[in-house]
Amino acid sequence: MLRTIGRRLLFLIPTLFGLSILLFAWVRALPGGPAVALLGERATPEAIERVNALYGFDKPLIEQYFVWIGRLLQGDFGTSIQTNRPVLEEFFRRFPATIELSIAALIFAIGIGVPLGYWAARRHGKFSDHASVVMSLVGITIPVFFLAFILKYIFAVQLGWLPADGRQNPRIDATHPTGFYVWDGIITGEFDAAWDAILHLILPALALGTIPLAIIVRITRASVLEVQNADYVRTGRAKGVSNSTLRGRFILRNALLPVVTTIGLQTGLLISGAVLTETVFAFPGVGSFLARAIFTRDFPVLQGFIIFIAIAYALINLAVDVSYSLIDPRVRVQ
Repeated sequence: MLRTIGRRLLFLIPTLFGLSILLFAWVRALPGGPAVALLGERATPEAIERVNALYGFDKPLIEQYFVWIGRLLQGDFGTSIQTNRPVLEEFFRRFPATIELSIAALIFAIGIGVPLGYWAARRHGKFSDHASVVMSLVGITIPVFFLAFILKYIFAVQLGWLPADGRQNPRIDATHPTGFYVWDGIITGEFDAAWDAILHLILPALALGTIPLAIIVRITRASVLEVQNADYVRTGRAKGVSNSTLRGRFILRNALLPVVTTIGLQTGLLISGAVLTETVFAFPGVGSFLARAIFTRDFPVLQGFIIFIAIAYALINLAVDVSYSLIDPRVRVQ
């Protein structure tokens, strides 16, 4: 197992190197430039030249790339053009918010998706099965930003049940030692702050988790349908194995492998795809800051944040591979 993990981590090096080349080329291909976006109406030729010289954008692209890679290897991800702060500092200030939102969306998607998919498979061909398939199709087809606006309008604006934006009510004076507002409220005993943070998470988590929920329902349903007709399930049923054992150890456990793969992929997509959701709900995470960086051509932020997200995505895939061996002992043997 340790050899497999080490090998996968080594494969991460050429993957990130290739990504860095594509990322650098894509960022430099964006129309306009950081100097024009930063200076706005003050973008005179002299001012643009000064800004480009300050950030090294006047050098040849090859030289810019190797300077950037050399700084990355030293842990220097540059300085944000928007805030004039280190990119590393900006990322870790906002990453807990995105992780907290992604975890909430994942809890919503898995907590409903797996039971609903299993329930639909157990009632294959009945009305409830067809209804779950239709609902999953609707969930996949609704754009995230549209659903976010609808949820915000109904539950925040019209009904006033939930907060419309942000991570916490500014009137609550809470301490945040870790940056994870719910967890901070629990460990510091400020339970009103933790509850308020949960309320602020509900709407963006519902919007962000709807598409993963629909996908998990469909994958779980298809996997359970395939497994429950397998030979070993019929053999166990013929030998008098109890229904609870059949459903738990024979069917559900063996059906979880493709579901775990889907959950792992969706987790990476949640982290990287929170841009629209965070923007709609003014949620101060990585996604909303990355959206502003695109408009302002903040090259250091774009490059640094996307590299971090890629590393997180690769580590999530590694965790999925490791979880295979915990679910299916046959993978450990192989």
